[in-house]
Amino acid sequence: MQVPRTTRAVSASFNDSNFVSSAGLVPAMKLAERAGLRRLTDKSLSVPTDKGANAGLKIASPVAGMVAGADAIDDMAVLRHGGMRKLFADLYAPSTLGSFLRAFTFGHVRQLDAVASRFLISLAALSPLISPEPDDYVFLDVDDTIIEVHGHQKQGASFGYSGVRGLNAILATVKTVTGAPIILTQRLPRGAVASPHGATRLIRDALATLRRLPEMSAARILFRADSAFYTFASIRAAMAGGTEVSVTARLDSAVRKHITAIPATGWTPIKYTDAIYDEDTRT
Repeated sequence: MQVPRTTRAVSASFNDSNFVSSAGLVPAMKLAERAGLRRLTDKSLSVPTDKGANAGLKIASPVAGMVAGADAIDDMAVLRHGGMRKLFADLYAPSTLGSFLRAFTFGHVRQLDAVASRFLISLAALSPLISPEPDDYVFLDVDDTIIEVHGHQKQGASFGYSGVRGLNAILATVKTVTGAPIILTQRLPRGAVASPHGATRLIRDALATLRRLPEMSAARILFRADSAFYTFASIRAAMAGGTEVSVTARLDSAVRKHITAIPATGWTPIKYTDAIYDEDTRT
């Protein structure tokens, strides 16, 4: 089979009213409903005016859209394609969801943080999201990332340490030796602020959520972060939450001095998983 040379443009569309492209949303959203996503949002989120009406349904829509692969407001139209109306009710237009989200203030974001925390706890009671092995650590990892954006009107975007225009997000994730990472909480600092900006509250919130998950009240937690979070405030917040700490130290003059004072017999070799060794030196 060959595409004709005369064809200048090829496009594909899905508009059959009897088919759906994301039938897997049905069990996913049923689970979200059982875990209380809509109920928790209606109870805690108070966006004013008519834009905030039916907050639970409007929050469930972006969640469903992201599960279906959407990464922008316009992509929420995937929820209104084909026969989706035969499976779901109250499918909002992308413009409606955009107006709803643009009405958020920082206070509303904090309300949604509380919803996300309680929803995760409820979800963990229904599904074994985190199952630590006896005597193994539960890892709490904190790091920031730059999400590149384009356009001068993008709210909150700035040039940071990466040299690209983007949104600076800080994430706190939890994982076990055998489990996949799960995002506990997140922040979107304003502009090109330093990486640890707001990390203290983020760590406290993440630990509060983590301790309330099933089987986590007495778990051994190891807080891990890179040298950007090598600050007294971040480490104190982690230790106050009962964690052990593994944070990369900044290589300043004092650290260099201590490293050079360590004798050769004082070093402990690290065995890396699936390491590739030099054939000659075996290092």
